[in-house]
Amino acid sequence: MPPKLFGVEHILYIVITTILAIIGLYFAKKYAKTEKSQSVVLKILAGFLFVAIMTNRLSQVFRYETVRWYCIIPDSFCGMTSLVLALAVLLGKKDNPVLHFVWLLGLFGGISTVIYATFLDQDMSFFYIPTISGLLHHSFSATLVVSVLMFKYVDITYKKWYCTLFGFTCYLTVGAFLMHTFSMSDAFHIAEPLLPGTPLTAWVMAPMYAIAYAIILFIVEIVKKKKRAFVKENVLKNSES
Repeated sequence: MPPKLFGVEHILYIVITTILAIIGLYFAKKYAKTEKSQSVVLKILAGFLFVAIMTNRLSQVFRYETVRWYCIIPDSFCGMTSLVLALAVLLGKKDNPVLHFVWLLGLFGGISTVIYATFLDQDMSFFYIPTISGLLHHSFSATLVVSVLMFKYVDITYKKWYCTLFGFTCYLTVGAFLMHTFSMSDAFHIAEPLLPGTPLTAWVMAPMYAIAYAIILFIVEIVKKKKRAFVKENVLKNSES
């Protein structure tokens, strides 16, 4: 019997990886105090993420009777986000524009897919490479984003809103290329929904994402404003005393 959604293997995976992530984040927060040490932690996580996503893509290349090299290109939002996020941390600088686009996708996509992994039944074994590597790259993606936010490696701001627009445009362009060149009809869910029987195509999810992102940016700006006011007030009080 193949693994089931919320079956024993799936629940154990969620529990074990969550505990390991929390422990790892705790020690990283406690001991990585300098910007250099924090950068090392992030690049190590990004390295694990890169290995996981490339293992997943290579497993798709050799999964069928004929080798399909075009499957090396991620054909989903989560897959492409894992690859882009890993490279943005490994090769990019702190607070680079790419991070402004992928952090929310990596966090939400990673957590939601690990919890609601619809691909568990593709083989009898839970450790079937496409299955376990799929779970792992989503887990590393979410953990890396939490680390990026924890170390303030990206400064979330409405001023970088255009990064999201540019990023989605690039994703949909890759999706259209895969659809028309290699007949991958479900690429980036442009023509087919994320979940069968639902209207969740890219054209529906993109506005939903934009609204959620706008709300988050609005909340972040309010928090920043209150924090600045609090700091300013304390400075004035200290100068008066």
